[in-house]
Amino acid sequence: MTILAVESLSREFGGVHALDALSFAVEEGHVHSVIGPNGAGKTTLFNVITGIYRPSAGRVRFAGEDVTGLQPHLLAARGMSRTFQNLQIFFNMTTRENVMVGLHRHLDSRMAPAILRLPRIARGDMMAREKAAALLDYVGLGDQIDEAANGLPYGALKRLEIARALAAEPRLLLLDEPAAGLNPAETRAIDDLIGRVAARGVTILLVEHDMRLVMEVSDRILVLDYGRKLAEGNAAEVRANPDVIAAYLGSASIGRPAIGTSEA
Repeated sequence: MTILAVESLSREFGGVHALDALSFAVEEGHVHSVIGPNGAGKTTLFNVITGIYRPSAGRVRFAGEDVTGLQPHLLAARGMSRTFQNLQIFFNMTTRENVMVGLHRHLDSRMAPAILRLPRIARGDMMAREKAAALLDYVGLGDQIDEAANGLPYGALKRLEIARALAAEPRLLLLDEPAAGLNPAETRAIDDLIGRVAARGVTILLVEHDMRLVMEVSDRILVLDYGRKLAEGNAAEVRANPDVIAAYLGSASIGRPAIGTSEA
C-alpha cells in the first residue's frame, strides 16, 4: 500500500526551483531514502511534505488523503512526524520533558480540567511520564531520564529527537540527516535504531548523507539533483547508476569507487 504520494511537486524561491515537478511514492512499511548533493532540494521536500512550506504546484497525499499545505499539527494528528536537520530540542527541559512534548496529541490539554486537576489529568500525566521513560530506554537513553537536555552529547540529542518524534505514534516518520555530525559509533547506534523502528511497522522517509547507512537500511532510494528526480531504485541499482556517480563525484570519477563502497 502507498502511504505517501508526491505528485508533480514544485517549490520556488524567488524564481529558483528548489523542487521541480517531482513525483514519487513511498510504500507502507518501507525505509525510503532521499539522497543528493547539497542544494538538491531534500530538506525543502521534507518541509513541503510536513506543511512548513506550501508548494508552488503539485500535491501531497498521505494514506490516500490530499494533505497538501496542511499545518504540521494537523499532519501529526493523521500520523506524520519528523526530526530536523538542525536539532529542535528544548534545552531548558529534561530528556523526559522533551519526549512528553511529543505526546501532546494523546493528552487532555483543555484548560478547565487542568485547573481543576481532575483525576484523569493526573492519570494522563503519569501515563505520559511512563511512556516517555520507555521511549528514552528504547533509543538508548534509559540511564539519562530526567537529565537536563543541555548536558547531553550531540549523538544523544539526535536520539532524543527521534524519541520525541516516536512519542506521537506516527505511521510515517521523516528523519532529516539523523547521522549528521556523528562519529562512527554514534552512526551505528542510529543505524540500529532505524532498523528497530522500521521493524515495528513504522514507515520511514530518510534524508541522509552517510551513504553506508543509506545503502544498509533502505528498501528504496530516490536521488535528487536540482530539485528533480535523477534516479530511483534499490541500493544496488542506485550505486551502479552512472548519473548518480556523476552527480556525487563529477565526470572525473572514472575508476573511482562507486557510491556506498568502503572507499567512497
